[in-house]
Amino acid sequence: MAECSEEKVKIPVGEKRLDAVITFTDKVSDVRTAVVLTHGAGGDMNFRHLVSLARAVAASGHICVRFTCKSLNLPYRVKAYGAVVTYLKSHGRFTLTKLFLGGRSMGARAAVSLARQLSEEGDECVWGVVCVSFPLHPPAQTHTHTHQERSQDLRALSHQPVLFISGTADNMCERKLLEELVQDMQAPAAVRWIEGGGHGLAVKGRPEEAVLEEVNTHITEWIQQQLSD
Repeated sequence: MAECSEEKVKIPVGEKRLDAVITFTDKVSDVRTAVVLTHGAGGDMNFRHLVSLARAVAASGHICVRFTCKSLNLPYRVKAYGAVVTYLKSHGRFTLTKLFLGGRSMGARAAVSLARQLSEEGDECVWGVVCVSFPLHPPAQTHTHTHQERSQDLRALSHQPVLFISGTADNMCERKLLEELVQDMQAPAAVRWIEGGGHGLAVKGRPEEAVLEEVNTHITEWIQQQLSD
């Protein structure tokens, strides 16, 4: 894997500042694509899965920005995510033309919501959305209508491709419901299932590193596919 560097930055959102880290290789001046990542309802940008993915993305030749926003208010999370995208677009060091928005759990919901918002505003900077452990419904509550509410932004996407990384044992994303959602979406969507993985993608009997490598490979290969199409 290529050697990666990290730069800590503070990104303004209103009167506050978000902690963020930009991960890149020494060929950063030639990079035109960035992947933005954020965490779920708990934790922060230093969640091991995000750090591992950020390094894999950078090693594949792209910039990766991961940031922390601990609010449990989804509209605020979307606002914060938008501030990160604005920061990237105006960053003098980079000339970025393609963005992939991603996140884990609640962070994935924020990424999808922002992708919809930017598209409706006519901003075509988003080339794809990566949803890791998308929380389609509360734990084990598949009988509720929550999955319809939480999938509204996904159903509203018209053309930005979406990749779902989901565990087959995730009690917040029943396989049948996610597969039905993918069939109903206007935008092209794909699912990569992690066999035996729960919401945190832990798999009994498999080393965490092996699972992370599988997840990272799925995501980096999918991003490359979108850039090649």
